[in-house]
Amino acid sequence: MKTNIGIQEDRTQAVAVQLSKLLADEYVLYTKTRNAHWNVEGPDFHNMHLFFESQYGQLDEIIDNVAERVRALGHYAPGTLKSFLQLTHLTEYSERENTSKGFLEELLTDHDSIITFLRENIEPFANEYRDAGTSDFITGLMEQHEKMAWMLRAHLK
Repeated sequence: MKTNIGIQEDRTQAVAVQLSKLLADEYVLYTKTRNAHWNVEGPDFHNMHLFFESQYGQLDEIIDNVAERVRALGHYAPGTLKSFLQLTHLTEYSERENTSKGFLEELLTDHDSIITFLRENIEPFANEYRDAGTSDFITGLMEQHEKMAWMLRAHLK
């Protein structure tokens, strides 16, 4: 059944494409955060293990919400690792030590990249594509990523 929510289909398609890129970024970041949780080493292991667990839990919820937003617009969300790697702006892996500092720096870079991507899409979603709902949605996501990035940055001081 066709989605009839007051936004032209070509506009929802354009928004869905951007949201699919975001979904891929979120999934790659989630995987990298899980990796940090599993593989961090050092004297702060326990605290960092728990910290990374809290962050990937937040990312898991974000992933589900982004995919559901794509579906609410009447489009299909990508759902394979291959499609995520083709769509993402992030790198899958970088060489670093398995220390909290190495993981924190890499994850912070990725959060900052996602924050920039979100910020760049707020106005076009609202004004160019006439989708205030998705514009508001990604504004909320941006705020979540800003808080998560702040937490990562605070560990690096």
